[in-house]
Amino acid sequence: MLHIQIKDNESIDKALKRFKKKFEKTKVLKELRRRQAFEKTSVSRRFEVIRASYKQKTYGHIDD
Repeated sequence: MLHIQIKDNESIDKALKRFKKKFEKTKVLKELRRRQAFEKTSVSRRFEVIRASYKQKTYGHIDD
């Protein structure tokens, strides 16, 4: 569970912003969305290979 301590003279908006950032870093919402629909292992593997080839193409070959 996340706890945010409000500092002296800190507005609620700033505290809420800090809470949202901490919540985003935990990746709870991303995991929840991922689990809502079943994804076959072959599909997830295919996307993983596509992502890896894109990264390799983009960042892998740097010729100076």
